[in-house]
Amino acid sequence: MGGSSFRTRDVDEARQELDARYYVSRMAVVERDRRPFAARFDTVALGPLVIGDLSCGADVRMSFGELGAYHVNAPLSGRMEMRQGGAGPIVATATEALLLDPAGDTFLDRWTGDCRTLSVKVGAAELRDRLERLLGTPPRGALTFAPRLDISRGPGLSWVRLARQVAHEALAGDGLARHELVARPLQEALLNGLLLAAEHPWREALAHPGEPRRPAPVKRAMDAVRERPEHPFTTTELAALARVSVRRLQESFREYVGMSPMAYVREVRLDRVREELRAAAPGEVSVGEVAWRWGFTHQGRFAARYREKFGESPSRTLRAGR
Repeated sequence: MGGSSFRTRDVDEARQELDARYYVSRMAVVERDRRPFAARFDTVALGPLVIGDLSCGADVRMSFGELGAYHVNAPLSGRMEMRQGGAGPIVATATEALLLDPAGDTFLDRWTGDCRTLSVKVGAAELRDRLERLLGTPPRGALTFAPRLDISRGPGLSWVRLARQVAHEALAGDGLARHELVARPLQEALLNGLLLAAEHPWREALAHPGEPRRPAPVKRAMDAVRERPEHPFTTTELAALARVSVRRLQESFREYVGMSPMAYVREVRLDRVREELRAAAPGEVSVGEVAWRWGFTHQGRFAARYREKFGESPSRTLRAGR
């Protein structure tokens, strides 16, 4: 876990700091004569999350490409007016936060000078992986959130308080929040909490988990796949690892996971393809190379399944990652 307390009156320096901590952007001061620009950025990196307590002192506007990550802006005061993709403007206030998706060009039309905001970047692959672990089965379709999050009460307010407390403890010095044994559960708590607080297709399933839970053989097979997704698994090998017959494993997977064992292998490998595409340096790889490396030999079927699962084409993911 790394933390930073940053102060500047220079707009370019502020933009460079936000580029380094969050996303590449453009920034400009609006109505320069109203208030002097004085940026205060306190940020903490916690695994796939970046938590920031941010303010600029003066009204500013910013523009981004696709974020490539989920993002929560929860003003503690003031307001932020934002747009993403082709949707209309949405205003974030101290009672209603804004939750942005990884895809879609993003514009911050006005970040008011009196706005101090909790700004949280959340890794897309890690949040989806957490959802899968909580559900016990790969979610079908893209994980898309409603853009508005009530932070005046209930789970939304509780999540904001938790994120602020975690950031405060991490910035305070050599506290327990910096220790790996504590940092990892805090990271999972924030991911779990966001999935419980925000509106998305699986929220009710998480809020009211049903029974029965996955039996041990299914869990053993799923764990083996997630630990070594590059391994050329067969159903027979997975059944041996699960310590049941092939037929029993197939029946159990269909009942508790909603797909066959080999379909689950493909789902996990799709997640790895996405991670590799997003992490690639410019010109380093092509979509075809990465897909082939993870066992997808039919490009058309691969691209269709990728778009169905993540809501964008693999080439778009590669460009956004760069």
